[in-house]
Amino acid sequence: MTQDNIIDIQHLSKSFGGVKVLDDINFYVRQGEFVTLLGPSGCGKTTLLRQIAGFIAPDEGRILLEGKDISGIPPYKRPLNTVFQRYALFPHLDVFDNVAFGLKLQKVPRKEIEVRVTKMLKMVSMADYEDRSVDSLSGGQQQRVAIARALVNYPKVLLLDEPLAALDLKMRKDMQMELKEIHRKMGITFIYVTHDQEEALTLSDTIVVFNEGRIQQIGTPADIYNEPVNSFVADFIGESTILNGTMIRDRRVEFMGHEFDCVDEGFGENVPVDVVVRPEDVYIMNQLEGAQFSGVVKSCIFKGVHYEMFVETDNGFELMVQDYNAFEPGSTVGLLIRPGDIQVMRKERTCNTVEAVVEDGSHIKMLGCNWECEVPEGFTPGDEVLAEFDFEKVELLDNREDGKLGGEVHFLLYKGDHYHLTILTDDGDHLWVDTNDIWDKGDLVGIEIAPADIKLKRRNG
Repeated sequence: MTQDNIIDIQHLSKSFGGVKVLDDINFYVRQGEFVTLLGPSGCGKTTLLRQIAGFIAPDEGRILLEGKDISGIPPYKRPLNTVFQRYALFPHLDVFDNVAFGLKLQKVPRKEIEVRVTKMLKMVSMADYEDRSVDSLSGGQQQRVAIARALVNYPKVLLLDEPLAALDLKMRKDMQMELKEIHRKMGITFIYVTHDQEEALTLSDTIVVFNEGRIQQIGTPADIYNEPVNSFVADFIGESTILNGTMIRDRRVEFMGHEFDCVDEGFGENVPVDVVVRPEDVYIMNQLEGAQFSGVVKSCIFKGVHYEMFVETDNGFELMVQDYNAFEPGSTVGLLIRPGDIQVMRKERTCNTVEAVVEDGSHIKMLGCNWECEVPEGFTPGDEVLAEFDFEKVELLDNREDGKLGGEVHFLLYKGDHYHLTILTDDGDHLWVDTNDIWDKGDLVGIEIAPADIKLKRRNG
């Protein structure tokens, strides 16, 4: 940890009821930085914030503040303040006394309290509201009072847990600008929790993207948006089309049945990859001359700043396009994607790989069940092996009782001409499925795999 780092999270883990909510979290926060913990509901970001605040003790790992372990220090002794989604203002106190509450507990002299509270209310644009009842304030005004109350104590770090989630869209955007300006003026370190991608991109110096208790990527807003490291980040941050591709060689990639120049290197030759194309990076034109490929516009919706169109390409893929000009549904258009606008990512996996045990000459045990499969010669009962099967070879059934195994649709990713699903099995394992069928997150399914589609190999390769 360098002198510029005010907080250092080291190997932090936390479980509730046997379920791991945070799994070996490591990152640091620099002095004066605005860091956002971003991810879907239930990913562990609020649990991490509450551990930093001291409301929850970690199972493993350390939290360092200016190089000192604060894991055993109670919340009220930590030089941190928290702003919650529920403002927790005192209804029997007016605005001034709500903001002054912490200073009075610390027995700060009265004149200093007046100076600090007045200064803080002015900073949050509430200078004329000192005598008002907090119940008479709007949601945005109450949030300003809560922020002033947290900042008036001059904390070393301000923790904010989805503080704008209860506000309407216009007020939320106004408060984003307020927070950014407060952070600039105060120079205090902010750690901010949200599931709102646009909010994270607007406010942050650094974004930490979470999913299922693990950090997926850390970077600047531009890095996270333009250089996602995996399909989850690419799908979660902004609009995008994520497609299967093949890296032919350095700076040359194939996807949607066409070859394109790109700027990526170091993947090897003829390697399966994922390709991300942002809708604003697809050039659409009326003429086919000069285009790389063509398509037919299926829909066109005005979004205020731009038009959003879905185009079916000449190879049957669906591509989202955003442009300042409208192209009528049914019209044939030319399309072009420049090399710098193609983002190539390494695939996290190319098939399902599951630990299994050979039962006999035609059966294995995997995923808590016995499965029929073709066991090659040389494998004997009790051998620990790896079972592999392609994404498209997993059959999903409407009734979970009809399958060998039950599960739930956990995550969906549209890949241009099919869906790539993450299935959470009843025993907590993950399977990945490619399908043309339409499923919703949370759907309960049965799972079947044909014996001929399961291939075995030894764990040592």
